[in-house]
Amino acid sequence: MSRLPGLYLGLPMWANAEWCGSLYPPYAGQEGWLNDYARVFPAVEGNTTFYSGAPRAETVAAWARMVPPHFRFCFKLPAALSHGKRLRDVEADVDAFLDALLPLHSHLGPLLVQLPRDFGGSELSRLEALLSRWPNGIPCAVEVRHPEFFHKGTAEVNLNRLLITYGADRAMLDVRPLFSTTAEGSPALAHAQNEKPRCPLHVLSTGEQPLIRFIGHLDEAINQHYFQPWVAQIKLWINQGKTPFLFVHTADNRQAPQLARELYQALASDIGLPPLGDFAGERQARLF
Repeated sequence: MSRLPGLYLGLPMWANAEWCGSLYPPYAGQEGWLNDYARVFPAVEGNTTFYSGAPRAETVAAWARMVPPHFRFCFKLPAALSHGKRLRDVEADVDAFLDALLPLHSHLGPLLVQLPRDFGGSELSRLEALLSRWPNGIPCAVEVRHPEFFHKGTAEVNLNRLLITYGADRAMLDVRPLFSTTAEGSPALAHAQNEKPRCPLHVLSTGEQPLIRFIGHLDEAINQHYFQPWVAQIKLWINQGKTPFLFVHTADNRQAPQLARELYQALASDIGLPPLGDFAGERQARLF
């Protein structure tokens, strides 16, 4: 598909065997997943680097060959640096991580620095040290989870000022759908509620590529209810010349491709976006 005008839509990852039969053909081999994914979605979070660190050079080179020019990877900074070292003395490690992604530089969307839940205002100097030497050609987004960054006090003012100064985007984690009901009777919902932080949603753009992580519920009506206000906000950012990134999760991510398509349709009808490509598994099913 061609680049979505003004908007990048994606999922948390592309490697998910549970999407065989829908996004992917029923018995598709993993080697074809990224290619099929990129035919539909123009961006991906790429959570693998958060847990495993930088991928091997040959792997990165292969990814670059599999995706069209408009595609964007939004990898996470490894947890070893953001959580293990808490951004302390990570200059060489960050350089090595970014160097490993060099073959993908033309394909990089905002790389996400996800900070620990207890990383507060007293540690912002380490975030500033990171952002002050961040390469100009690579977008950066920062996701905070400490409560003091959501009270509109000194810590949040300092955070937002810092992000604006360095042109970094404040990632917006929308967990309202996920926590809108109890998880009684749903192990998947219970696991997701235990894993995700219950942070308030502060909608603001501190850079040029606002990044939204929408964590959906298992109930479609709940998702549509909480997503509807995003339509006007995303349209406003696009009209301002910004390029939003929207990443769609569900409680167990089994239905994430379908939810992303449903939410995109709500945007497309209001903003005038082109249709998404067909899911390979559904397209194949129609042939038989």
